[in-house]
Amino acid sequence: MNEQFNSPVKLPVKEIKHVAGQTVFPILFAISFSHLLNDTIQSLIPAIYPIIKTSFGLTFTQIGLITLTFQMTASLLQPFVGLYTDRKPQPYSLAVGMGFSLAGLVLLSQASSFEMLIVSVALVGIGSSIFHPEASRMASMASGGRRGMAQSVFQVGGNAGSSIGPLLAALIIVPYGQSNIIWFSVLALIAIIILMNVGSWYKLKIKAKSNKAAYSHVAQTLPRKKIIVSIVILLILIFSKYFYLTSMSSYYTFYVIHKFGVSVQSSQMYLFIFLFSVAAGTLIGGPLGDKIGRKYVIWGSILGVAPFTLLLPHANLFWTAVLTVPIGIILASAFSAILVYAQELIPGKVGMISGLFFGFAFGMGGVGSALLGALADRTSIEYVYSICAFLPLIGLITGFLPDIGRKRK
Repeated sequence: MNEQFNSPVKLPVKEIKHVAGQTVFPILFAISFSHLLNDTIQSLIPAIYPIIKTSFGLTFTQIGLITLTFQMTASLLQPFVGLYTDRKPQPYSLAVGMGFSLAGLVLLSQASSFEMLIVSVALVGIGSSIFHPEASRMASMASGGRRGMAQSVFQVGGNAGSSIGPLLAALIIVPYGQSNIIWFSVLALIAIIILMNVGSWYKLKIKAKSNKAAYSHVAQTLPRKKIIVSIVILLILIFSKYFYLTSMSSYYTFYVIHKFGVSVQSSQMYLFIFLFSVAAGTLIGGPLGDKIGRKYVIWGSILGVAPFTLLLPHANLFWTAVLTVPIGIILASAFSAILVYAQELIPGKVGMISGLFFGFAFGMGGVGSALLGALADRTSIEYVYSICAFLPLIGLITGFLPDIGRKRK
């Protein structure tokens, strides 16, 4: 895998040509691998919650505030970053964003107070807010028209990173302590090198032709009101998806520890199973949406996961682990389809739409973490999962979306 992802770094930028209708896979793999590194760094934050909860004597509410800080800094800036780069593309902004994440990692490894934890996760969040909108735009530019597939490749890197983070935390941070987080700064440095190379390719691309030209073939004729309603529906679907994902990523370790009495290290392994399933599911939604239509993928992903989420609170440890696999796969297949569907609704605004949806997703994750943490303090972690089990039923509103781009020609 390393050889595959390292190729974009070694390949001279001038040799990476973008031919109309041809997918530039070296760039896609480079962006995906950078996404893997970025989200590995991000996923360390919830992965170390059991450690810092004990060492700092934190409540579930404070854990939720840490997540809220990270998610809000990672979300509020994204639409503005995307809007700005739609007008004035910044080829090397991805490397700059990774620099913020690097600073946050170093501070997190040395944090000695709750306030320092807040500042460190905020820096990582700022880095994420810079990374996602522009990286999503680069994936679209390198797609050769296969935007669903390109977004899935881009997203699977991030989801793979999110699944690897807890595993690495279990092997490196849990046994040896918080200070060992600093070793992960090497990942940020590798990402900066790769993204500098990708930025050089992007700089050549924006000189060659306008970004809007790449989207002229998907212009829609829907009324403005219909477009606005569709965007609102898509954001509501993101709400249901990320509230549930937050319950899993932020509190799943506490759930299996409290309900089944597993160790902290074992809980990280169960979290890895779920997050790896999310990574696998990401690969399905984009390409399938290119073939059969994105609306149907959204239908199947958001609503199809409901039977499994409703069963989860009533399962034993073995079946809990088993059920998280289809939950992760089915639920994760939606995001690429939702994002590209929204981009096709408003062509020429890839950065703004990417920033809006990535930002809203992170924001909902942060708000959800804070609210669910407070609910867990007042009731129990098991009660939180019983309530969240019904969130996928919101997917019924998918029926109000118009059919656009049913098949890629």
